[in-house]
Amino acid sequence: MPEQIQSASVIEKKKPSERVKRTTYPEKKSFRDDIKDAIDRILKEGSAKEFDELLYKLEDAGYEIKRGKHISLKKKDQKRFIRLRSLGDGYTEDDLKKILAGEMEHAFYDNEKAEKQPKTYQRKKEDHEFDLLIDIQKKLAQGKGKYYVRFAKNFNTKQVAKAVLYLKQHDIRSYDDLEKNVKTATVRFTELSASIEANEKRLAEIQVLKKHIFDYFKTKDVYADYRKCGYSKKFLEEHRQEILLHKAAKNAFDELHLKKLPKVKDLNAEYAEILAEKKKLYGEYRQVKKDMQENQRAKYDID
Repeated sequence: MPEQIQSASVIEKKKPSERVKRTTYPEKKSFRDDIKDAIDRILKEGSAKEFDELLYKLEDAGYEIKRGKHISLKKKDQKRFIRLRSLGDGYTEDDLKKILAGEMEHAFYDNEKAEKQPKTYQRKKEDHEFDLLIDIQKKLAQGKGKYYVRFAKNFNTKQVAKAVLYLKQHDIRSYDDLEKNVKTATVRFTELSASIEANEKRLAEIQVLKKHIFDYFKTKDVYADYRKCGYSKKFLEEHRQEILLHKAAKNAFDELHLKKLPKVKDLNAEYAEILAEKKKLYGEYRQVKKDMQENQRAKYDID
């Protein structure tokens, strides 16, 4: 019988120059991508209504949260904490608070389509009705020549003309009226600035108070057990973070002289009311600021 010969495929050797080089590699998922995915999952579930609840959910997902001036977090396999503000738009502390408050829409992160875009910076242009006049004597002292002086005189003439036109358009018929407008706008601007600052202060206070309330109730049982065991040092070491949070919350309540804790629902309602008032004031603030600056420029140009 003829011998059966089993055929085998032979791989031909190729020269290094003829080999096809690999140009694409699978993208590695970074720790930042993991954090974004975790935040996205919580937001999609709708299980967190407040920023503090979001942090608690992240803790439940295995992240260690470091609170302070900047919120940062890490998993067990991470060496360093990662700040929320380093995750980009939509994931900073301020953005997440706005998203949870319904003031901002969240664009969910897609790791496969994410591309790094170079940051572009553009100087903000301010559209002024007119510019300040050139101090010709000062420019002469700096060594400017006669051609510059001619330009400066023409420029100043044009600016005064613009100022006069502005006065006509706004029915300002005398210098006294202009001074009165400047004073009125400045006073109103100061009042609005103070009101907005007070609103921002109260909004921050509400956020801090809500955090303490969440911490207080979250650690209430642990602290009760701590008291029952006679403030055991061993128990303290095992539950140090919870006990410290509970004590910090109680101290905050004592400083505020709270005999009864406010309901989070009431705080949310107050927060929404103050936020709406702040937005309303800010619209007027921008207009008053613009009017004040234009009146000041007009006054400067005709002085």
